[in-house]
Amino acid sequence: MASLALTPSSCSLGLHSLTSRSLKLTPRSTSTRLHSSNSNSNSLTQTNNLTFRNQYFLTNPSLKFKRLTVQASASAGAAVAPAPEQKPQQPWQGAALKPLIASIATGLILWFVPVPSGVSKNAWQLLAIFLATIVGIIAQPLPLGAVALLGLGASVLTKTLTFSAAFSAFGDPIPWLIALAFFFARGFIKTGLGNRIAYQFVKLFGSSSLGLGYSLVFSEALLAPAIPSVSARAGGIFLPIVKSLCLACGSNTGDGTEHKLGSWLMLTCFQTATLTLNTINQPIGWMDWAKAAIVPGLVSLIVVPLLLYIIYPPTVKSSPDAPKLAQEKLEKMGPMSTNEKIMAGTLLLTVTSFFFYYLINFYDVGLWVFGGRLNVDPVTAAILGLSILLVTGVVTWKECLAESVAWDTLTWFAALIAMAGYLNKYGLITWFSQTVVKFVGGLGLSWQLSFGILILLYFYSHYFFASGAAHIGAMFTAFLSVASALGCPPYFVAMVLAFFSNLMAPVFYGANYVPLAKWWGYGFIVSIVNIIIWLGVGGVWWKFIGLW
Repeated sequence: MASLALTPSSCSLGLHSLTSRSLKLTPRSTSTRLHSSNSNSNSLTQTNNLTFRNQYFLTNPSLKFKRLTVQASASAGAAVAPAPEQKPQQPWQGAALKPLIASIATGLILWFVPVPSGVSKNAWQLLAIFLATIVGIIAQPLPLGAVALLGLGASVLTKTLTFSAAFSAFGDPIPWLIALAFFFARGFIKTGLGNRIAYQFVKLFGSSSLGLGYSLVFSEALLAPAIPSVSARAGGIFLPIVKSLCLACGSNTGDGTEHKLGSWLMLTCFQTATLTLNTINQPIGWMDWAKAAIVPGLVSLIVVPLLLYIIYPPTVKSSPDAPKLAQEKLEKMGPMSTNEKIMAGTLLLTVTSFFFYYLINFYDVGLWVFGGRLNVDPVTAAILGLSILLVTGVVTWKECLAESVAWDTLTWFAALIAMAGYLNKYGLITWFSQTVVKFVGGLGLSWQLSFGILILLYFYSHYFFASGAAHIGAMFTAFLSVASALGCPPYFVAMVLAFFSNLMAPVFYGANYVPLAKWWGYGFIVSIVNIIIWLGVGGVWWKFIGLW
């Protein structure tokens, strides 16, 4: 090839040949060609340019080798095509294989274990799929919603559940209430109302992260008697406020600032959301409930945030200038905008609906003058509020669709509720309850020790349920009956089981500030502390007030 023959002789030969060809291009010949045909104008231009370049080349000897190399390379390129560029290999975007194998293996092992006596084949197969899904949610080979969808697909594919049964819980109000909370949070953030409320909190309590956490905890405790539902109170009201507070303090998800404040604040609000004075629809007077819960509840409210502050502290602990900066931010924001006022009015309307709904349904005031008109359930109230935000343009539907965490949470939460619900319908939960209570009853222990074992089993069995209502419906009556048969005071048992039914809530996890492994790990530590407080401090208090 010409490009490989750049010796002095070849260069001169190439130059001589090129020169001789260019000498034939005289101005006369060029003029003749120009007048002969318009169709040859392009070749004329190329020839003329070649003549000029060759003359320039002759008068600049220092450019000989450089020019020849270029010309030779061009001719060589025509003979040999350049190698195609290799595109960078795309990273694997599918499932993480090891967690996926662990999840599938869990289901397969349980699937082929002989079905115990008293359990139907469908119930056992659904349990295998359910536990495989739980392992997948913990190990996360895929996002949580995708894992849950695979679980539902497996249940339908194996005909363990029909399609309508597998997706039945998408009509359950709790997952939708959680999803709607994220849409409200978007309105809080977009309008600036969330920042305004957050700055007010920082102004009053923000000199330390611990003080900020306690202010939120006790604010929720004060609101608990009016809105006893944990999902409605935490998801519909406090989650948007806490999320706005985290953002206002520079702690966001996905950018490495989660641990600055958000991780600790979300975990604290989650662990204390259910420690306040909740109630259930049982024939227990509200004042009796409050009297029995006040001491262990307050101890939990004080101890749990402090414990988490020690074992899972935020990186920002003290900020003495924060209240002053918050005041400056509030002054800079100026008066409330129209959208802020609409957002605030919508929140007030929703909270009022929550308040009257629970006032009517839990406190036996259904004949109150406005009761019939204001008896709106929380999800309906939340949808009404979101409708106002959509119609006024405070929040757009496109922004709602962009809330991927909301839709992901809706998917995995609804999937678990459906599977847990059908485990109960298939009789597996009843079989489990009867097996447990027979075992405990056969130990021959005192009623106090037997009740302690039953409480632990009752409390930790809630991990098999995505819904607190499903857990209570399946286990409460069975454990109450067995404990009573073992000689435990029925009223005392009902009260304590009710307390332990409210030491769980999944709402705050969806904010994605805390990794799932840490969420479960610290949750287990806090659960031990709660058990000690409620059975230790609470037991002494209940003895003092004559509950047992």
